[in-house]
Amino acid sequence: MAGKTARLDAARFGPWALITGASSGIGRGFAGQIAANKINVVLAARRLAALDELGRELAARHGIRFRSLRADLAGPDFMDAVIGETQDLDIGLVVSNAGDMVLGEFVTGDYALLARETTLNVNSHLAIAHHFGQRLARRGEGGLLLVSSTAALQAVPYTANYSAAKAYVFNLGEGLHHELAPKGVNVTVVLPGATRTPMLSRFGADKGSMGRLAMPVDSCVADALNSLRVNRAVRVSGRMNRLATTLPRTARTRLFGALSKSMAQQASAADTGVPAAGQAR
Repeated sequence: MAGKTARLDAARFGPWALITGASSGIGRGFAGQIAANKINVVLAARRLAALDELGRELAARHGIRFRSLRADLAGPDFMDAVIGETQDLDIGLVVSNAGDMVLGEFVTGDYALLARETTLNVNSHLAIAHHFGQRLARRGEGGLLLVSSTAALQAVPYTANYSAAKAYVFNLGEGLHHELAPKGVNVTVVLPGATRTPMLSRFGADKGSMGRLAMPVDSCVADALNSLRVNRAVRVSGRMNRLATTLPRTARTRLFGALSKSMAQQASAADTGVPAAGQAR
């Protein structure tokens, strides 16, 4: 794997890890770096063929085992599939990463898409954290990593629902860090900014200034996993992203809102339409 790779203690965070939203983007990056540490992986997302392909690649490269778990994390019964596929495994690490963004003006957006976005970006993290938080606490060690966003730190016009949902994940993760630390469980909530993922390309934001400033996936993932290893409660990934958080909240709202509005206009001009909420970052 090119670029940075985190180092994890497989005895503490293994022998199995669950990664949601693992079929592409940041989730795929997590799967690769965790497998590089000789930890077996359960790969969860909607696209089973993509998961199988990734799993075979990681098994051949790192000598690990894998399971592919087809689950729609915005669906009503996704936890039944997750529990059924993992109940016989000693899960020492959980990466709750699945999420997506509906871009555009809130009042003209499709309510069903916004509701699905909320389910994916809030309820899936709630369910994953509650179930596996209990398991990890009983185990007495391991790690839970929740993926939020720098959008969580202020309101963001033109992705207002997304920033609100990510604020939930941010606060949930920080709270659980303090609750689970006495039980031996590391909990980190990571807040990536713009990262070179398929979601960035889908909105046309991989071109221009945002694309030039976007973090490589490997760097974002390594920073997140290393933060979990030392049990940092909150980590904003990327020096430029951390610098941006020093701006006043109102300035960040204007800045990020302008970027979201520009992306929405680019998507409209390209006639791509408003994307349905999915599970790939």
